[in-house]
Amino acid sequence: MNDATFDNRDGFIWFDGALRPWRDANVHILTHAMHYASAVFEGERCYDGEIFELSQHSQRLIDSAKILGFTLPWSREQIDAACNETVKANGLTNAYVRPIAWRGSEQMGVSAQRTKPHLAIACWEWGAYFGAEALAKGLRLNIAPWRRPAPYTAPTKSKAAGLYMICTMSKHAAEDAGYNDALMLDWRGQVAEATGANVFFLKDGALHTPTPDCFLDGITRRTVIGLAKRRGIEVIERTIWPEELEGFEQAFLTGSAAEVTPLAEIGPWNFEVGALTRQLADDYSALVNRRT
Repeated sequence: MNDATFDNRDGFIWFDGALRPWRDANVHILTHAMHYASAVFEGERCYDGEIFELSQHSQRLIDSAKILGFTLPWSREQIDAACNETVKANGLTNAYVRPIAWRGSEQMGVSAQRTKPHLAIACWEWGAYFGAEALAKGLRLNIAPWRRPAPYTAPTKSKAAGLYMICTMSKHAAEDAGYNDALMLDWRGQVAEATGANVFFLKDGALHTPTPDCFLDGITRRTVIGLAKRRGIEVIERTIWPEELEGFEQAFLTGSAAEVTPLAEIGPWNFEVGALTRQLADDYSALVNRRT
């Protein structure tokens, strides 16, 4: 992985229709997105030159922008092509890909009708999100001090930058306390997700996962549900309360960055890094690396 800061790297970033040298891909300080969080983004992984579920990610980016009230002038096919062009221009075959769309600097204030939409795509080498040791031993999570908002208070169906402020705050609090990450509850006190990944639990041979009614139904989440069902494993999407965690045997996170990462601990509750979690992690790896 490149140790340079993210503003000072060699390579290219796709920016509003053309590749630019990495260091020249800049925006003005009065960009609306910087002041009012009017930005949406995606996190994608490229395996052996192919971005996994690229079109699903591109469509979600378009849909997220519409939820925030702005329309991207690029089609899903054009965004797909731009992502692939960016990976190729940077000479990468295994990479993390970050498209981001935002409102520009044509207008300042809460209103943004006169701003223009912009789109940029960057990519870089990125190994295991939580590190190899975490994959082997399982992550330690605490309970986040912040909760996922109700859908009537925030655009929870959008992958909007502003929704991640409480994720950063919760993850910092977890790391300051010696944990890897945090489990977030929702506004009702029900189990929701980690700061950047969905969560699954195993009990009596069945997988249980929170219903995504106030957080993203992740692309990796849906993929893993499909892999589990292919193996004949029952998957139950339902309300999960924190006090139920004591009765679960295994637990893991799913996400484009996290992939399938086992959990060893959430607050006072411990979990086995067991065979089913390992199997689903192997199944996911085989799928994205086209070994099936």
